[in-house]
Amino acid sequence: MKKKSLSVKNKIPNNFRIFLKDKQVKRTFKKFANNIKNINFESNICLALSGGPDSMGLLYLINSYKFPKKIKIYVYIVDHLLRKKSSDEAQFIKSKIKKLNVKVRILKWVGNKPFSNIQAKARNKRYNLIAKQCEIDKVNSIFTAHHQDDLYENFLLRLLRGSGLQGISSFNSLVTNYNEKIKIIRPLLNIKKEELIYISKKFFSFYIEDPSNNDDKFTRVRLRKLISELKKEGLNINKLSLTLDNLTISNNAINFYVNQNLRENIHKNIYKSNYILNKNFFEYPDEIIYRTFSNILKRVGEKYYAPRGKSVLRILNMLKLEKNLKITLAGCIIEKFNKSVLISREKGKKS
Repeated sequence: MKKKSLSVKNKIPNNFRIFLKDKQVKRTFKKFANNIKNINFESNICLALSGGPDSMGLLYLINSYKFPKKIKIYVYIVDHLLRKKSSDEAQFIKSKIKKLNVKVRILKWVGNKPFSNIQAKARNKRYNLIAKQCEIDKVNSIFTAHHQDDLYENFLLRLLRGSGLQGISSFNSLVTNYNEKIKIIRPLLNIKKEELIYISKKFFSFYIEDPSNNDDKFTRVRLRKLISELKKEGLNINKLSLTLDNLTISNNAINFYVNQNLRENIHKNIYKSNYILNKNFFEYPDEIIYRTFSNILKRVGEKYYAPRGKSVLRILNMLKLEKNLKITLAGCIIEKFNKSVLISREKGKKS
């Protein structure tokens, strides 16, 4: 083999080599390795591990890859405490992976739990817990186990929510930013769920089945059933990928001007961690202004998701009409003085 080609002997810890002799596991590993080979890992990495076949398969692939020696691998198991035996499950998963060369943390969601929109709120809380632990462990890359089959689900889910071009196409990206310090990496987008199930059974001999995956009260579960019907009508992964690729090209063109607006018309006060928008900020087309403004609110409020589009548009309209204004949104204080806008964090507000 050439030096640049994948070398199983050089990449794989001793106790893993026997499994990579399996042709199917080796094919999946090569796809994974090819997906991340051009990413520059400068700090520690982590995996959000649920115990399901997707994340267990990803854990095997991560632990099989040769990262730079200085990089530590952390595994974060989030215990939402939403089910009676969730803590026992978390401890069980931890015990099953202790043989791996990773550092395991169990992160608990302590406090009151929601009664509605449970999955979305749990997902937000999961990212918040992980992001806080990332700061402690000096992690700047979060690996998630979103795979090829998830593309269908998230494409339809975002259509149902009325997402625009950015929301629909963003999930197709290998790397996205969680905030200014942390990036999210999805290295399995060209890998099928069945491949990850195979690895989980082959190496770990177990995985956890989340009972909510079969509960029709959740939108995602109902969408999975719809997807199986759409596949029969011809919506295959090649057609979906082509659509997402075309949307991504258009989205990247818009982001070019969003980044230009960020560079040229926004001043960050390093000491106070706030942002000042000058009058030229509002001279771009509406979509550029909307995205740039949402981006700033995410940064200042330290949120993974931007505020709802209606709320952002309402404030942008107010900023156009009012000479002076002071209003709050998403943990941010937005103040307008003549033709400049100041955005700062609300006191006591944390993600």
